[in-house]
Amino acid sequence: MPTNSSSARIDFLTAAPVPGSMPERWNGGTPPRAGKRVAETAIQVHHFDEHTVVLRQSKSVSFEGPFIFLLFGNDRALLLDTGATTDPARFPLRETIDRLIADWLTEHPRAAYELVVAHTHAHADHVAGDAQFAGRANTVLVPKHLDAVTTYFGFTQWPAQIVDFDLGGRILEVTGSPGHHETAISIYDPWTGSLLTGDSVYPGRLYVHDMPAFIASLSRLVELAQARSARRVLGCHIEMSRRPGRDYPAGSTYQPEEPPLQMNVEQLRRVHAAALSISDSRGAHVFDDFIIFNGPSPGAMARHVIRGLSTRLRNRLPVKLGGA
Repeated sequence: MPTNSSSARIDFLTAAPVPGSMPERWNGGTPPRAGKRVAETAIQVHHFDEHTVVLRQSKSVSFEGPFIFLLFGNDRALLLDTGATTDPARFPLRETIDRLIADWLTEHPRAAYELVVAHTHAHADHVAGDAQFAGRANTVLVPKHLDAVTTYFGFTQWPAQIVDFDLGGRILEVTGSPGHHETAISIYDPWTGSLLTGDSVYPGRLYVHDMPAFIASLSRLVELAQARSARRVLGCHIEMSRRPGRDYPAGSTYQPEEPPLQMNVEQLRRVHAAALSISDSRGAHVFDDFIIFNGPSPGAMARHVIRGLSTRLRNRLPVKLGGA
C-alpha cells in the first residue's frame, strides 16, 4: 500500500472512480483429502485500493463463504457484514479488521476514528460475527432489524429513497433493496464505482421471498447503476461455476472453478429481466450467470439439498445444513 504519513484529508471526489483491482479468482476452498480438510486461512483479504478492502470468509470455516467489505473515509470506516461464524477462534474477524484499521491509520493518522458495523441484510450468514465488535471503542453496531436500519441511515421513504452516508468525504449512496430480505440495502460507492448488492444480485442462487418487492428493487438498482455508470456489481457470495447455468451444490466447501465475484450492469439488467419473466412461476429458474428461486419452492429446494448431501457423501465430508 502507498506510504502517506500525512494526516491531511483525502480527496475522495477528484479521482473517482479509481481503477482498483479485483482478483479473477478467489480462494474457492481446498479439495477434500480422505475426509480431512487442508489448513486454510480463515479470511482472505484483498485490497481493491488503499481505502477499500474486500474480504472473504473461508469456505473451510463456513460453506457460505460470504464476502465482507471494509470502506475507509476520512472520519470513519464502514464494515459491511460480519460473516457466518460466531467463534472468533475459528473466524477472527475483529482481529483482522482491527489490524487493517491500524495499518490504515499508520498511513493516514487521525486523532479519533470511528468504525460503523452495518449489514447488507439480517440473515445469519451476514451478522454472525457482530458479537466480536461488542464493546469495541469508537464503534457503532447498527442493529439488524428494519426500524434500526432505516433510522440509522436516515430513511424517510423506505425503500425507494437514496440517502447519503458520509464516511468523511467519501459519500456512499444507500438505498433499500428488499425482496430477498425485508432489511436488505444496496450501496453505491462513487470512489470505486461499485454497486454493493448483498444477496440481491450475485453469481449464485438468488432466493426471493417477495417477488414484487424484488422486481421493484432490481428496477431501482438498474436505474441507479445506469445513472452512475457503475463499473461493477458486487454481491456477497459466489455459488455458480464457470459453466453457464451450473452452480455448486449447497454446502460445497470446495469450488475450484468459480466465476469472478464482480458482475457488470448488463448482468444486473439480465437479473431484472429474468425476474420479470418468471414472476408468476414458483420454483427454481436457471440462467447462465445465476439461479432465481421464486418463493419457498419446496420441491426445488429438496432436490437442491439432496444434490448437496450426495456431493458431501461422495467426498466423505461432514454434512452441513444451512440457508442463505
